[in-house]
This record gives sequence, C-alpha cells and structure tokens, in this order.
Amino acid sequence: MMRELDWINSRARLFPHDEAIVDAELNDSWSFQQLNERAILIATFFREKGVKKGDRVALLSPNHISYFDFLFACIKIGAIFVPLNWRLSKDEMDYVLSDANPKIIGIHQYFNKKFSWIEEDYYVLNIEDNHYVNDLINISQAFIPEESLNESDPLAMIYTGGTTGKPKGAVLSHRSILWNALNTIVSWNLTDEEATITTLPMFHTGGLNALIVPVLLAGGKVIVTDDFEPKKAVEDLIKHKCTIVLFVPTMYHMIIKTDAFRTSNFPHMKVFLSGGAPCPLNIYDAFEQKGLLFKEGYGLTEAGPNNFYIDPEEAKHKRGSVGKPMVFNDIKIINDNGQEVDINEVGELCLRGNHSFEFYWNKEEETKKTKIDGWLHTGDLARKDKDGFVYIVGRKKEMIISGGENIYPLEIEHWLSSLEGINEVAVVGIPHDKWGEAVAAFVSFNKGKQFNEQELQEYCSRKLSSYKIPKKFFVIDELPKTHVGKIDKKSLVQQYSNTFA
Repeated sequence: MMRELDWINSRARLFPHDEAIVDAELNDSWSFQQLNERAILIATFFREKGVKKGDRVALLSPNHISYFDFLFACIKIGAIFVPLNWRLSKDEMDYVLSDANPKIIGIHQYFNKKFSWIEEDYYVLNIEDNHYVNDLINISQAFIPEESLNESDPLAMIYTGGTTGKPKGAVLSHRSILWNALNTIVSWNLTDEEATITTLPMFHTGGLNALIVPVLLAGGKVIVTDDFEPKKAVEDLIKHKCTIVLFVPTMYHMIIKTDAFRTSNFPHMKVFLSGGAPCPLNIYDAFEQKGLLFKEGYGLTEAGPNNFYIDPEEAKHKRGSVGKPMVFNDIKIINDNGQEVDINEVGELCLRGNHSFEFYWNKEEETKKTKIDGWLHTGDLARKDKDGFVYIVGRKKEMIISGGENIYPLEIEHWLSSLEGINEVAVVGIPHDKWGEAVAAFVSFNKGKQFNEQELQEYCSRKLSSYKIPKKFFVIDELPKTHVGKIDKKSLVQQYSNTFA
C-alpha cells in the first residue's frame, strides 16, 4: 500500500496539536490529530456498513466539518467521495444519485426536509451537529487502512454540468488531488502559517480543492462558514487572521461595497484570489486603492482547479491575466486544426499535468473527447501575450457563468420549448456587474398564445435550479437568424448587452 497517500495521518503524527479546522459559526475547532481521529471513526463506520474500495459515499451538506470527515475517511479505505450540489432540482439530484449509486449518503439536518425522498432508496447517515461522529461506533481495535491503494485510484467524484445539461461525474484520483495541492503549495509559496476562510460551497472543486486541501497539506488552518454575507466575510477574515482567500467575482462585487471593507486594512492578508469567472476591472481598482494585493486564477473541476500563478505585483500591470503555468503543469493554446497559435492569437486552452482528472464516470466517449493524447481540452478560449502571460477571453461552448455557477443554455431552452405555445427560444448570458453574467431568455410565441414573465419563471422553477432560471425574458416576434438559418445568439448578446448595466 502507498501509505504516504494518507497524508492527514502523517500530519497528525508530526504536528498533532496544530489547529487545522475552525467552525466560524460555533467556534468549534479541531487539531490535526482530532481531524485524523474523526476520519478513522467515519472510515470504520463505512466499513461496518459494507463500504469497500471503489464504492461511492455521498454527502449533502452546507459547508461543515463532515466534508473533511468523509474525504479523509475515503483516503483511508479507498472509497470515492461524492459531494452533492444541494442547489440541484429533484430531477437533477435523482439523476446524479442514480449515476453515482452511493452506498451511503450523509445528509445534514439542514437538508432533511428538502431531500427527505432520498431515504426511500439509499442508506442515509443523519448529520445533526459537529459531534455526530461520537454516536456512530466504538472502536475496539486498531484501524487497518486499505492495503491495495494506488495513487491512480479514484478518491473523489465531483459532478459538473454537461453540454446537454446532464451532470458529468469528474473522477479525481489520489494523484489528481495530491498533485494539485503540491503544485499549489510550491508555486504559490504556501506555508504552515496560512489561514483561509471558505465560503464557496465545498461541493465545488473551488471550495474543496482550490485552497482547502493545499492549505491543510501545508499545515495551515481552514476556517469554515456555511453562508456568504459580505460584511461578515470581511469580519471573519480579520478575526481569524486570514492570509489568503478565494472568492468569486460576484462575492467581491458585494464585499467592496460594504463599510467593513472600506474601513478595514486586513493586516494579515497576503493576497486576495478571484476565480470562477473573469473578474471586472473595477474590483482590481478597489483593492489597488487600498494597497491590497489581488489576483485572478483559472481552473475547472477536471484540472486542479489551480493551473496558473501570477505575482500579485505583476497582476497590477497585467490586469485580467491568470499568469503563467504553475511548476508542475503545462499548457498550450491551439486552433481548430490542433496547431499552437501565435502570440496574442486566440485559441482553445489545453492543460496537462498529474492534477488532471482520470475520466468521466460512466461516460467513456465524453472522456475521449476531453482528454486527447494526455491533454485536457478545456473548451475555453485564451491568448498568451509576448511575456508569456495567459488571458482567458471567452468560452468555446455556450456555457454561461453566473455567480460562479456553470449554466448550459440548451437545458433551459429544451425545457422552455416544451411549454405549449412557445415558438422559438434562445438562452444567452448577458453581462452583469454583480453576477458576471445573467441568464436571459428570448422567446417568440405561436399565434394566439402569450405568457408573462412571472408565468415563464414559474414554469422554469418546476424543472430548473433557481440559479438557472432566466433573470429576464424578452418576448420578440421573431428571433434573428444567421445566413445558414441558425438563431443568431451573438447578435442578441450585442443588442441587449446593456440590459443589466
């Protein structure tokens, strides 16, 4: 067995009393030794319930200590951790659970009512509070870890949207997660003095893998909070002496408008990170005016999500750039023929490194289309300047990113098209100061039919998660077409780009 894969056990052995996790709401805290002991309890419980290497165990919870319990328990027994997106609709959640087929699902009491139907088909572990592990099992003998564990074995499966709206389970191996963390530590110069707060949902790779795992592996401290409120986020950063933090642009948009931000000097913060979507330049301005270091990053569930490094001082002069590839990964930008593009020419961004995902669960053909000759084809468009700095300029596909959430128009279009009386529909992302992009739907009706905006929103709410429901519906007689007869979405975006200004 590769015992070095159980790095939380090693941390507990070397630095047992160092503080690792803090619950910002309840002020509970756990050392590395206590974190490891909790993981052993959960791992033993999983085994008693028949969980074996390769089996999936899922978690449906707001940000909570249970994410660490489940992840580190899976490291010990070779199970696959599946964090569930609690924003999914019932149909979407049912699809994910059917696809993953978990042996056990941990459900936090916060979601007991909303997802009560899950208990009918799956074994559910109810999570009442931070101390739920104490009621599970008494260990009478030493825990024996999985003996046949290899670095290429799956460790986590994080679901990401598909081009048709069906989520895909991106399988991350021990190697994927460990190398992302090592690459981040080395490239970003993280140390055991780091402290970060996580308000991004931990079912996202940005919440779980961008900073949490790297900071803990380096010996730092993670402060957990289950909700985002801009004023409180600022207060928590100061209270817990945070040194590094990741928010999405929507969060920064709200933070910089608070009095707490304007009056705070953040004495311990080394750098603020932005990810999940391109960041408006006015946010750069707000931080530069206060003399605070700020930079952007780029990643995706299938890779990292950390792929680039930029010195915060350089970020002032290379605004909008995500920087250069980190120490242990490579990139290339290619045209439609697969050839690398010239300086400042736009092409598809491809990534390569040990941090890349292994495959899509139950989707062999999708995997083959995404991973080609060792390169991960991101579907995102980028350019590289003469100094080697990379800029993300758009998306090859029509994906919308709103408030850090990936939204695929085709799913919304299909659902709206199923409403009798709708003739044509097109869904696009319109620039929005707060959300980055807002979902907008353009519809035309059949003769004799008419729906108002409230009726259309209510219809969408029957099927779609709240963040996918269009913020605005435009009723027009006929949708514009290209010369080949396709709906011209580009012209719609150009024509209505100032809608939310």
